[in-house]
Amino acid sequence: MAQTVCVLLDAATQSALSAFAGERSGPLKHFLRARTILLSAARLTVQEGAGQAGVSRAAVWRWQQRFAEEGVEGLLHDNTRPPGTPPPSTPTVAQVLALTCSKPPDEVTHWTGRSAPARIVISLRSVQRRWQEQP
Repeated sequence: MAQTVCVLLDAATQSALSAFAGERSGPLKHFLRARTILLSAARLTVQEGAGQAGVSRAAVWRWQQRFAEEGVEGLLHDNTRPPGTPPPSTPTVAQVLALTCSKPPDEVTHWTGRSAPARIVISLRSVQRRWQEQP
């Protein structure tokens, strides 16, 4: 079954999207997004529009949805993502270094990358980064 979304454009929106689609010095993402909506307005199926625009069907659906909700301005900006995991706090770093300088438990001779995170609730990679930072 062909998947078609009816996108209706007024003259002003059509000209704005055509300007973005015809602009060679602008960002490629604006060109692709505008072209996707213009192809949707030409009543092509999602598969045909994705093929002609050179994007995935999911991208066509995403930009049709964004255009329906926010208009042309919605195509010009990216959604923000939450920042990644913050680095460990200074007390945690101090705790890693203090643990490394202390005597390891039982009969082992040194702290390993796996035994240190078991004592402090942080990841192995985080402990390794702290060790690499030290001279």
